[in-house]
Amino acid sequence: MRMILAVAAVLYSASALAQTDKPPMVGDKPLVQVKPKGTKAGTKEAAAKPAALAPKGKPQSIAVRLQACLDLDDGTKDRLNCYDAVIAPTPKPKPAKAKGYADCRFFKEEDERLACFNGFAESIPKLPKS
Repeated sequence: MRMILAVAAVLYSASALAQTDKPPMVGDKPLVQVKPKGTKAGTKEAAAKPAALAPKGKPQSIAVRLQACLDLDDGTKDRLNCYDAVIAPTPKPKPAKAKGYADCRFFKEEDERLACFNGFAESIPKLPKS
């Protein structure tokens, strides 16, 4: 019984000593806990944010960002907003037929623009992850 009390006293005193007013230091700089970029704790928007909109340390190609939009539900405004975040829309009154994914931004109608982006994003070959 004394042994249990002695162990409990040592553990309690060690945890009490570990609590200080100063943050832990690494060298002469304080140790800081950092949240991942682009997340807000406890929000639905943070959980639903596609990889195309989340900032990364290394810039991603347009193809990778367009493919990330394919993770969102097909035919939804969220997917169109994801595509529009990658390539900003600049509608024209009478756009020509799209020859590449960059030409999809010229369509004024959202359904046409979404279908155009879907067609090109699905045809891009998957790049190996490095």
